Amino acid sequence: MPLYCDESGGIGTGAMTFAVVHMDGGDADAVLHRYRQITGLRGEMKGSRMDLVERGLLAELFAKYRGFAHVAVIRRAGVGPETATSRTKDLDIYAQLLDAAIAEVLPRTGGCAEVVIDDGRYDPIILARVRQAVAQSLGQWGSARLSDSHLSAGVQIADVIANSAYNIAMDSVDSHDSRADRIRAIWQPLFDAGRVVMAEITVP
Repeated sequence: MPLYCDESGGIGTGAMTFAVVHMDGGDADAVLHRYRQITGLRGEMKGSRMDLVERGLLAELFAKYRGFAHVAVIRRAGVGPETATSRTKDLDIYAQLLDAAIAEVLPRTGGCAEVVIDDGRYDPIILARVRQAVAQSLGQWGSARLSDSHLSAGVQIADVIANSAYNIAMDSVDSHDSRADRIRAIWQPLFDAGRVVMAEITVP
């Protein structure tokens, strides 16, 4: 099954998250199709545009189709001085979050995977290098490609999960946010079941 990837936030805002979703492509399409049927959504499914009820619906559908997601999380306090002063710190951190999350999920694939990465955030040349680095790490056991998020149901699901994790992570960065509590409550059954995992990392 493919690994679908997307990120949310940035160190400048206080936290950055990177979600890797392990899910059959047909199941991902079915989740998005059902979500659209219920909500009337015509465009792209984006976590940043969802209300709590819509986010809860997506979580229920993700559970129904037995998706799995690992989210690597870094908070501003977890960034060392070397990276903090780098001109490319968000990209540096993006790459390390990607590596950390994929490393955790890859064993679920039996060592062979197609990694699908959202191409919407960074310059295409830079993202191509990221894709090449992932493909090189997979070697003969897999492949990596970039995808427009509006063309990939799996990437859209990863977007929502990354955004949800970002909201939860930001709750401890800034003042207490009751909305973050409600987002956490939506995903808590999946956390408890081990279907969605949030793991914090640090970088030098």
